[in-house]
Amino acid sequence: MNEQSLLNLTHEQQQQAVEKIQQLMAQGVSSGEAIRLVAQQLREQQKKTRLINLVLNLS
Repeated sequence: MNEQSLLNLTHEQQQQAVEKIQQLMAQGVSSGEAIRLVAQQLREQQKKTRLINLVLNLS
């Protein structure tokens, strides 16, 4: 696992991730797949945030 794949989440973000995982599992998604999906969403969200910050800092 490389450094870019690690997520730094606040406690609130962790709680929200757990809730999303639990919702997916309640819909029949396996725990591993639910974790993978939520982690992927969080990584994409953080990537977008980094890009926005980069663009704003270039202004």
